[in-house]
Order: sequence, then C-alpha cells, then structure tokens
Amino acid sequence: MTPFSRDLLNWFDQHAAALPWRNTRDPYHIWLSEIMLQQTQVATVVDYYTRFLARFPTVAALAAAPLDDVLKAWEGLGYYSRARNLHRAARVIMDAHGGQLPSAASDLQKLPGIGRYTAHAIASIAFGAAVAVLDGNVTRVLARLYDIADDVAEAATRRRLWALAEALLPADRPGDHNQAMMELGRVVCTPRRPRCAACPVRAHCVAFAAGVQAARPVKQPKAPTPHYDVAAGVIYGTGANAGRLLIAQRPADGLLGGLWEFPGGKQEPGESLPEALARELAEELAITVEVGERLVQVKHGFTHFRITLHAYECWHVAGEPAARGVADFAWVPLDAMDAYAFGAADRRIIQTLRERPYRLL
Repeated sequence: MTPFSRDLLNWFDQHAAALPWRNTRDPYHIWLSEIMLQQTQVATVVDYYTRFLARFPTVAALAAAPLDDVLKAWEGLGYYSRARNLHRAARVIMDAHGGQLPSAASDLQKLPGIGRYTAHAIASIAFGAAVAVLDGNVTRVLARLYDIADDVAEAATRRRLWALAEALLPADRPGDHNQAMMELGRVVCTPRRPRCAACPVRAHCVAFAAGVQAARPVKQPKAPTPHYDVAAGVIYGTGANAGRLLIAQRPADGLLGGLWEFPGGKQEPGESLPEALARELAEELAITVEVGERLVQVKHGFTHFRITLHAYECWHVAGEPAARGVADFAWVPLDAMDAYAFGAADRRIIQTLRERPYRLL
C-alpha cells in the first residue's frame, strides 16, 4: 500500500460518515445507493434509500413491481430515468442472472443505467474487485493531487484521470479506498474553499504545494442555460367527470418518462400562453377547453434547461380525451392525486390547489 493510500484509509477509518449503505455488503443495497447518489446530495438520499428498501426489499420485489409504483417511490428524488433503468435492470437480473447481481464490473456495465463509474463502485464495494472509480469528487481530488492544468472534460484528460485513479488503487480494501476518495472530495476537497488544513493527504498534493488548488480542476465555462415557457392545464371535468381533474402520463421514453402531469406544452414563437395550451391539448389529447385564469407560476430547472410553468384553470368543452401524444390519461379527484407519481413542478400545482382558500373540487 502506498503512503497516499495509507494516509487516506487511516482518515476514512476515523472519519467516514455513518451511512446506511455502509452497513451492508448486499449488492442490491449498494447498487441502489449508487444510483440514488448520482446527481443527488447524500443527505437527500438517506431517507429515500430507507423507504425504497422497505417498499422493495429485494431485486425480485423490485422486478415484480409495476413501474408506476417504482416511480411513486422515487417521487421527488428527480432524474427519473434512474428509476426506470433500475426497474429495467432488476428484470434483466431476474431473467438473465438468476436474481443475483453480476460480480464483474464488465457484466454490471451491461445492465441498463450502469456506466463505468457505477459498475466499478458496485464491483469494488460489494465484491472487493480491484477496480477504481472516477466521479466528480474523485476527479477534483486527482486534478489537485497531480496539479492537472488541462480541461477535465476533455477525452484525453479523462483517460489520464482514469489511469491515475487505477494507479493509486491498493490491492487490498479497494472498495474502502474508492469510498474514501469520494468522501474526501465531498467533505474536504470541496469545489470552493477546499479545507486543505484538514486534508489527510495534503502532503501528497502537488496543487497545494504550488498554491493553485483553488484553480483546479480546470473546466470550460458553461454555455448559457436555455429557458422555455410552458403552459399546463388544470382541467375541470363536466358531466360524468364533474369533480375530477384531467391528468396525463408522459411517454415512457424521454424527460420525466412515465410520470403524470397536468397536460400542456411549450409556448411557440408568436403564441400567447393560453393559445399554446389550447393547441397542445388538442394535439396531445384531442380535446377543446376553455382557458381561464392563471392559477400559479412555477420556475423549475432541469439538467440542461430551465422552464417557467404557467398553470391555467381550464374547463373541458368538447372532445373525448384520446392518448395521441401521451401514454395515458385519467380523470382524478384532487384528493386522490397522491396515488400518482408527479414531477416537482406538478406537485407544486397540486399543493396550490389544496392550499388556496376556496376549492372548486
């Protein structure tokens, strides 16, 4: 074991955060934690992880569950393609691997939603495989440790970083080493104002010695984030559907796939928001509505763009709903909305409906 790894693991043994997935070597539990931790803060994941395992305690239980149930359990965690891929992968594991996660990183990487980093994390932590990991935290640690002045997003730099991560990996305790590298980046070698005085491997850090740790890693400036205005209809039913709202399920593939929403779509140039809403509802559900007052405006950010969602109260005027541009639709009482999985912006609309001083439903 190198002096670097010895210092790193000594620190990890003393300071590792007490996290529920560190109390197990169950590959399913470790896989679930790694998927949840993608793009999500540790503090947010802990409760979701515990509740998800209570609902789906085994790979078999997850594979047997309807996708709607899985999405509902994931509701609020975001990046819902993770949940869809987790569900798909569970079924592949049951069908092709006898219900057991493969132990080799190369086999894990063939499963839906598992890339090189995740495959290596699972293989090293759950099975003790000597494979390194490279995520955002490890990238930052390595860029400072070796004072890498090249853009870390470039393919050549990524190859170098992977090679460096592999060269540092000790033959024993590879899973702990990988977790220690990630934890070091998360709590000590932070993006801004790294806590160098508390760093257990400061003596090995070339960027610290040169006083340039704040300038590493090197990244190109991000392009401006696009913004779109989106109109959604809170559609009140009439006749047999009086007292209900029309909701639609998004297609399984694509953004927020499989989740339910208040239907609508993006405003096109030259359209008012009510015009955009009427057009989208005609195209996606084959209905005509009377667009009323705006109920609420919700700002929401996705990975590569931002939206302002304008929700309008609407009344169904004509046309039997048909799933032309959506996966499904349903007329649902407001009090029954909790049975459906919604994205964050649509949950805000539901909250507004429930909290306003008067109720139309």
